[in-house]
Amino acid sequence: MSQQVGLRIYHYTPRSRKCMGRINVHLHGRARDAAFRIAISDYANRLAGDGVQLIEHRNRTEPGPYLKSIVEKSGAASVIILEEKGEVIDSMGYAEKMKEWRLSSDDIHLVVGPPGGFAEHSDGMHSLSLGLITFPHELAAVVLLEQLYRACMIIKGSPYHRV
Repeated sequence: MSQQVGLRIYHYTPRSRKCMGRINVHLHGRARDAAFRIAISDYANRLAGDGVQLIEHRNRTEPGPYLKSIVEKSGAASVIILEEKGEVIDSMGYAEKMKEWRLSSDDIHLVVGPPGGFAEHSDGMHSLSLGLITFPHELAAVVLLEQLYRACMIIKGSPYHRV
C-alpha cells in the first residue's frame, strides 16, 4: 500500500506474520527484597530493547495453577522451567540459546518458580538450571536476567563478557 504526500512516497508493508520470537521471563510475584527488585528492574530495562519481557504473576498462586496458566496461554513446547534438575549451560550456551530463540517465530517463556519450586507440576517439561547450587527464587530471577543480558552482549560483541 502506498500513499503519496507531497513529493514523498511512503510505503506501508502490512505485517502478516511475526519476524522473531520474544523471550518472556515469568516471575512468581514481585521481589520482596528492595535490592532484588532494583536488580530485576535494572536488567529488565536493559533487556527491553532486545526482545525480552518481564511478567510478574500474583505471588499467592500455587505452583500448579501458576504453571498451568502459562502453559495454557503459550503452549507447553515454548515453556522452559528454571529448576535444579534442568540442563546446565554456561554463558556462551545462553548466547547460543538466545540466537535460536530470536530466530524462532514462536515466543519462549522462561518460568522462575515460586519459593518452594514446582515439585511434580514440572515433570516432563523442558528445563534449565542456573547451576548445581540452590538459589532463592528472587536471586534466581536476577541471575537469569543477568545471563540473558550477558548473552545479548556476547551476540553484539560487547566487551561486557570477558573470558
